[in-house]
Amino acid sequence: MKKYELIAVDLDGTLVRSDQSISQRTLDALIRVQQQGVKVAVASGRPTFGTAHAADALRLDEFGGYVMSYNGGEIYDWRTKTRLHAQTLDERIMPYLYMCAKEHGMPIMTYIDKEVVSEVENNEYIRYSSMRNRMPIRKVNDFVAEVQGAGIVKCMIVGAPTLLPALEAEMQAALKGKAGVFRSEPFFLEIVPMGIDKAKGLSILLNKIGLKREELMAFGDGYNDIPMLQFAGMGVAMDNAADEIKKAADKVAPNNDDDGIAVFLEKEMRLPCV
Repeated sequence: MKKYELIAVDLDGTLVRSDQSISQRTLDALIRVQQQGVKVAVASGRPTFGTAHAADALRLDEFGGYVMSYNGGEIYDWRTKTRLHAQTLDERIMPYLYMCAKEHGMPIMTYIDKEVVSEVENNEYIRYSSMRNRMPIRKVNDFVAEVQGAGIVKCMIVGAPTLLPALEAEMQAALKGKAGVFRSEPFFLEIVPMGIDKAKGLSILLNKIGLKREELMAFGDGYNDIPMLQFAGMGVAMDNAADEIKKAADKVAPNNDDDGIAVFLEKEMRLPCV
């Protein structure tokens, strides 16, 4: 059987179940592969410290694993907490982002260190991001001033799903060639540096640790996982993924609520029973 040296796992809909927990069986399987010398990387669209609970549960600090957050915009060595790579937004576009949010009556937010930062605290979508990422909200008086020099990887404008599509189209046209603009949820409009995706991020990580893409196995379920699944030596889509995503993968694992990663690894990597 082919030897894989790095396993990249998406979080939501892949490693994490519908109730936001990680099953013990899946944890055990990923810890066992690390005990065999295989490295594990969490590869998520979440902010870095929004992945910390999963990285710690997987004991990436103990085994020398990695966190690739913001869809590849930031990469950390989780043992040393050293940032290996970062691609940040051009600060010159920040006043425009703020103006767009204000003109459309929607809050803008970002992540700085371990906090969600916004001028608005009592908003259901900002509270949802805070809850999901386990990061407290820090209310500020001047958003544009606050983000200067902070090395921002992602901003989000949040609002009603019926209103965001028009704003998305407007901002995509205005920021063409300067930043990527897309909805990650019906109520989240993300603004990120140009060219970010999980395949590019993993390519950077592989180069830094001296591995080839053929030695990479990747698990995912979302449209933002397609580049990663196509790039990896073995791309594995979860059964809960859309058909288009499954077609981009080499194989399909059971769904995230049925220990899909563990079932696949136990079979493909012949993990011993515990």
